[in-house]
Amino acid sequence: MNDVILIGPMAHPMLREALGLGEGQGFSLPGRLVGGRWAGVRAGEWPVLVAGEGQTPALRVQPTPALARHAAVLGLPSLTIDGQVVFGARRSEGPYSLHVREWPGDWHAELAAAIARHVIAQPPDRSPERIAARLPTIAGWCDSRLRGAQRPAGHEGEPPVRHLAVSEPYAAYFAVEEHRFQHRLHDGGWAAPVDRGVFVSGDAAVVLPWDPVRDRVLVVQQFRAGPAARHDPDPFVLEPVAGRIDAGETPEETMLREAVEEAGVTIDRLIPALHHYPTPGIAAEFIYCYVGIADLPDGCAGIGGLPEEGEDIRGILMDRAELTRLALSGGIVNGPLLILALWLDRCAAGLKAGGPGT
Repeated sequence: MNDVILIGPMAHPMLREALGLGEGQGFSLPGRLVGGRWAGVRAGEWPVLVAGEGQTPALRVQPTPALARHAAVLGLPSLTIDGQVVFGARRSEGPYSLHVREWPGDWHAELAAAIARHVIAQPPDRSPERIAARLPTIAGWCDSRLRGAQRPAGHEGEPPVRHLAVSEPYAAYFAVEEHRFQHRLHDGGWAAPVDRGVFVSGDAAVVLPWDPVRDRVLVVQQFRAGPAARHDPDPFVLEPVAGRIDAGETPEETMLREAVEEAGVTIDRLIPALHHYPTPGIAAEFIYCYVGIADLPDGCAGIGGLPEEGEDIRGILMDRAELTRLALSGGIVNGPLLILALWLDRCAAGLKAGGPGT
């Protein structure tokens, strides 16, 4: 098998390790790399090799099947330079804007490597096209795992769980993973290995817009498949503004974006509330909860959402006291909204006074 040349993100140690590529032989190619912030995260988002300017570090390596699969899923083109096949960049098709950052800029190397490992672990009979169709969801899930690993351990010494095996028997917009775990027993020692199915959706964030001057909030209402599948006669439940956290995005960025998309509301300031796992026995989802300070005048609630994503979302203004009443009387069945309603009822006075509110 002939050698190939790696440049830019493909030559990074994290991606080489994820794809089983060796150390390689180093040299330089003519040209400089620009752009590529989302290389290995979003399909086709590779840096551009601008010819005739500078030198780019390169590595000559033996290719692997993992490299070919990764290239097919991530839309990684190959360049031919002096008869050599080069992976890691697109060819420049003309003058490049001076405002585009030199690679690597703020490239997401750790996330790109996590995505590469997930992609090559997919079942062999799952086509690159099918995997690529799920790439945004895969990237969001990999980013969720990286955030999860950053939470404080709460213990010392050896990790309390061993990850023995994982497979993904179902994958559409969301996925189901089958895990084999072995965990520590409370009285010492290790439990026998257990098999558990886990619903995989990536992390989400929610925000309850609150106008502290008028002391009112804005909630949203839309059709939800879960209650409908349960035969609930009213699947249009009251909720906070919510959204999946895109790969490379912070929970706060998600909420500022979703507040505009779903409710047409601009959030002036986000206040962290109670982040949590809503259903840890079966789902890997972690929800970041916020109260968002906003101006909510009469008439600001309307119909929002993105039609191309099948969203039809109605905004509803109500006094904060009414939200609390609904929460305490069972009129709210959405868990994150229930948490935010009760948290805000407890903390509103302190927040108005300029303190932490807790």
